[in-house]
Amino acid sequence: MMDVLDTIERWRGERQRIALATVVGVERSAPRDPGAVLAVNERGEVAGSVSGGCVEGAVYEEAQDAIATGRPRLVTYGISDAEAAEHGLTCGGTIHVFVERLDW
Repeated sequence: MMDVLDTIERWRGERQRIALATVVGVERSAPRDPGAVLAVNERGEVAGSVSGGCVEGAVYEEAQDAIATGRPRLVTYGISDAEAAEHGLTCGGTIHVFVERLDW
């Protein structure tokens, strides 16, 4: 988180609009625990991670929309155990991510 905060502070100094996505809940297995964050600026630069996998792209799109609209949202991503097995993962799980624009 500290490396992401340093990046956010730099972007803020550059007067970039920024969105922050935070893992707020996990059900069963997940690659990142609650508190994991991903920051995105209006140039499309990214710092941090909420999943380390395919969810990152979807969260990035939510963050870009939050920057544009200012509308926060809670989004949920999950995969069943059967779907996980099909993709070579050991188990499924669900993460809940809160995405918000940072307004100063």
